[in-house]
This record gives sequence, C-alpha cells and structure tokens, in this order.
Amino acid sequence: MSTSSRRPSPRRFFAVFLLAALLVAGVASYYASSHPDGLEFVAEKTGFLDTAEDSPAAASPFADYSTKGIDDDRVSGGVAGVVGSLSVLVLAGGLFWVLRRRDTDHAGPAGASGSDGSAPSTPTTSGV
Repeated sequence: MSTSSRRPSPRRFFAVFLLAALLVAGVASYYASSHPDGLEFVAEKTGFLDTAEDSPAAASPFADYSTKGIDDDRVSGGVAGVVGSLSVLVLAGGLFWVLRRRDTDHAGPAGASGSDGSAPSTPTTSGV
C-alpha cells in the first residue's frame, strides 16, 4: 500500500490562518492588560506624559485600541482588534493581488519547464 503525502490547499491554509488571526485579535485582546503600555508608563514616570499632544487620528472610530459607541472596554477592544486585523488583511491582500506576477510565459527556477512540459521560452535580443 503506497502512502501519498497530500499537500494542503492554499485556500484552506489561508482560512485557518484568518481564523487564528481573528481569534487572537478578538479573544486574546479581551484578556489584554488595562495598564498603560511601555511608552506611556515611562512618560508618566519621568513626568512628560502631560506634554503629549493628541494624534490627528484621536477622533477616529478605533482610536486608543477601542471602538467608539461600545461601552464595554473589553468588547470594544476586541472589535477594534478584529476590524484592524481584517483591514490589514484586505490592504495586504489587495497589494499582493496588484503586485502579483502576471507573466505566466516565463519559467520559474532555472531549468524549469512550462506548464505544458515544454522548454521555457527565452527572450530574443536583436542587434546585441
């Protein structure tokens, strides 16, 4: 009996990766510390926290790791984490899609053949 190793499909891999990312963003953020981050802690300890100015994005719906309109701090942070993760996924996926390699005529590594088993095509140069 022969055993063949099945390679998982990329679609399944990305679905599992997306689920894991959303679980970390939504669920793990529920347990995040309510203490200030390192920069705020040091700024408070050294006395320059009061001189900080608000970011231009301070009025945005997801400012300060929370979601405006949701009163529960933990749920608010979870929603902000999930929306942030999805935003990064859409932006990175869109950038990847735009910049992807579209030329299927060229072979990959040296010595690789085309998808139909033929030899890879090589560009011709004239007058050189």
